[in-house]
Amino acid sequence: MATTKKYRNLTLGLTTAAVLAAGVGAAHADLVTGRTPASASASAKQSGWDGVTREQVQIDFGKGWVTKAELTYPSAAKGRLPLVIFLHGSGHNDMNQTLPDGAGSTFVPLAQAASREGFATLRFNKRGVTDIGPVESTDPAQLMPKNPYRQIQLDAASVVRFAARSPKVDPGKIFLLGHSEGTNVAANLAAEPRKFGIPKPAGVVEMGVVGKPIKDLLTFQIHGRLLVQLHDEFDVNGDGQLTATEATDGLIAQPKEVADQFRAILLTGRKVKASTDKNHDGRIAIDAEAGPVLRAATGIDQYPNVPGLEPYVVNYAIDLGRFPTVTQALPKFTGPTLLLNGENDVQTPARAALAADAAVAAAGNKDHKIVIYPGMAHTMNITPKFTPAFGEPDKQVITEIQSWLKSHR
Repeated sequence: MATTKKYRNLTLGLTTAAVLAAGVGAAHADLVTGRTPASASASAKQSGWDGVTREQVQIDFGKGWVTKAELTYPSAAKGRLPLVIFLHGSGHNDMNQTLPDGAGSTFVPLAQAASREGFATLRFNKRGVTDIGPVESTDPAQLMPKNPYRQIQLDAASVVRFAARSPKVDPGKIFLLGHSEGTNVAANLAAEPRKFGIPKPAGVVEMGVVGKPIKDLLTFQIHGRLLVQLHDEFDVNGDGQLTATEATDGLIAQPKEVADQFRAILLTGRKVKASTDKNHDGRIAIDAEAGPVLRAATGIDQYPNVPGLEPYVVNYAIDLGRFPTVTQALPKFTGPTLLLNGENDVQTPARAALAADAAVAAAGNKDHKIVIYPGMAHTMNITPKFTPAFGEPDKQVITEIQSWLKSHR
């Protein structure tokens, strides 16, 4: 049994970490369209941008790439404003972090909420992304740089430097808000701002926290989550073993692809599969018997060269593994932190977020907070744990972030 290509894309499109680097070239910026007050149109009111000015800008990332971005601020605001910069999850995301299947976006509702509290916001397309959609470049040098995670960090630092030069922004009040990969990027930047040539962030908000090394996270996403699902959804009496009845019942209402994959290792007709049931007791021990079969089927022990992972993803994982996780980096940051995670998250498990927050506390940071949301998965929406659907952040999450920003303005 192997995880599907669709699931792999979901896994790697929403999980990531960080890059430490020095000697970054300064970014350059130019306004490319006029200012657009959101209050000028009915559509803007309906979209949540009423009373907000949206400036389309460009940020030079270097190495031949100038990216599109949007700087927003309350239209009636005077002077320099606190700013929130949005840092994406992994993959080629646009400035909104547009979600697949018409599920909306991660960053637009959060940016609008920040605007209601008097914050400016800055959203940007990742390197290789030309427009909302996302629409990608055809240039492999931009889509697949040699050290992909390091380049992501450097690009994020360019965005911070651009923001700090804006006459609309207070350079001492720049907040970093990251999702998934962006949590690691934010933590790395905040931990050592001088290395990136940026001002110390005023605060860090993390959603879907990359609190463990990428090898551990990918191992869980590709292999471990399958065992967790067998324990949670199949093993009714909780004894760690599956009878033929439990295996059969566990397949009920599963997506066909998932059911077929589990059936292949658990059942032969109405009996447990003899080749998996090593001790031939008529039951399958989830960890001791199903576990090794799943390890072999997923090829996870060949990490990072896991079968089915594209070469770029392998390169990305290797590069990401060279840098500190949120748990390792964020304790070096002395400013306020807010960590948010879904209890149902099978990309970046809640336990890793708890470990990261504990490390921040142990470092002596008094202004830290963590919230674990029942029923929420990686995109911070209410959705089933093992068959998650994309969705915009739940209202609880938006309200929490909005309130936290207001208290730290």
